[in-house]
Amino acid sequence: MNRELLLLVDAISLEKNVERDVVFGAIESALAQATKKLYKEDVDLRVVIDRDSGDYETFRRWLVVPDEAGLQNPDAEELLMDAQERDPSLQVGDYIEEPVESIPIGRIGAMAAKQVILQKIREAEREMLLNDFLSHGDKIFTGTIKRIDKSGDAIVESGRIEARLRRSQMIPKENLRTGDRVRAMIMEVNPELRGPAILLSRTAPEFMVELFRNEVPEIGQGVVEIKSCARDPGSRAKIAVVSHDPRVDPIGTSVGMRASRVTAVTNELAGEKIDVVLWSEDPAEFVIGALSPAQVQSIYVDEETHAMDVVVDEENLANAIGRGGQNVRLASDLTGWKINIMDPNESAEKQASENQQIRELFTSKLDVDQEIADTLIAEGFTTLEEIAYVPLQEMLEIEEFDEETVNELRARAKDALLTMEIAREQRVSQVAQDLRELEGVDADLLAKLADHEVFTRDDLADLATDELVEISGLDAESATALIMKAREHWFTGDGQSEQQA
Repeated sequence: MNRELLLLVDAISLEKNVERDVVFGAIESALAQATKKLYKEDVDLRVVIDRDSGDYETFRRWLVVPDEAGLQNPDAEELLMDAQERDPSLQVGDYIEEPVESIPIGRIGAMAAKQVILQKIREAEREMLLNDFLSHGDKIFTGTIKRIDKSGDAIVESGRIEARLRRSQMIPKENLRTGDRVRAMIMEVNPELRGPAILLSRTAPEFMVELFRNEVPEIGQGVVEIKSCARDPGSRAKIAVVSHDPRVDPIGTSVGMRASRVTAVTNELAGEKIDVVLWSEDPAEFVIGALSPAQVQSIYVDEETHAMDVVVDEENLANAIGRGGQNVRLASDLTGWKINIMDPNESAEKQASENQQIRELFTSKLDVDQEIADTLIAEGFTTLEEIAYVPLQEMLEIEEFDEETVNELRARAKDALLTMEIAREQRVSQVAQDLRELEGVDADLLAKLADHEVFTRDDLADLATDELVEISGLDAESATALIMKAREHWFTGDGQSEQQA
């Protein structure tokens, strides 16, 4: 029987083109599963086959676990303190093994053993094919659609490798059918997935970047670089490019002679229109280019909120916003800045409102009249910190102010800041410990919450997302997550008992 076992291993190894160890491992697994059926308990068994003689042994084993963890499965685990009574060298993660009677191979159900073995072989073959494919370093998967499953996902085949293109990762309105040739970006490789281990996407911005890399040699050579990409799949996209060689025009190079290169990418993406934009280190210049074809009249940058107010005239308003807000949304995604499009009237109204707030701040905190406040605003001052700590020479250059006035304004600004900081510290001191210790609440956020009389975890939990966004400057997703974190105790035993009390 042992000789027949070795012959069987050699035959399967040759037929399936896999290592003998893989076949031995499959048979060991089949023997272990068959032996396990003889026990009522949930035991852990290991079978070892001698690769030369075909003899095999069976061992029952127990995993050594930490004492504090306790036994989750007493039939296959042993506490560390008990294990070390047997052998002091044992550590957590080691196994204690005892030999048990092996069952004859002839008693294993032939079909069951065969299925286990073939399954192991298939897994080994799949892993070998996958590793071979991945070794080429391809980022784009090119293949033929083998079938469309019930969920609408396409199974794409390339040689003996299969990949899954989910319905959600197909370009909208794209009608793919069995037998169609298709290209897609490899987004994930997970051998543990049931079915194809490779997941594809035709909607990811990375797919467009790779298509341009294939079409434009200068990108592959590093002469031209794609800095960012934003897509509305199947409709429109924007890419930002920059040249590392002053003699090379990055936009012209990417577009190609008679738009041949960009057209090739567009055709692959079901007619998706692509704007090629010049990247700039200057965020304002970058945003102006990203809003093309709209012409920008003026732009105001707010570093603190990472936002820009872009002013365009009535004729360019529709182009700047785009159909359904598409153009400004893509420009925002491309640049990473929040972009607010407005006409000159809206801009003037907003500027007037902001100036009024600054004017009220200066007149109240500095105890000055409106004329002095307006002079400060006209010179670009917007905060008390700027007045208090801007280099003295800059303020002395203001024609309306003499040195005595400048020194007085600076002193008043410093006093006002000190008073405000003391008041803030007093408010922060009123914040309850449960809010201070809440994950995600730092010192800056704590001060902002205290300024708006949010002193307890329940106060935070009662806020709506838009209220917290306005108070904290967080994005909507982060604000929602923080509010839900604050509400967690409402749904625990402690929270319920507190409410009942």
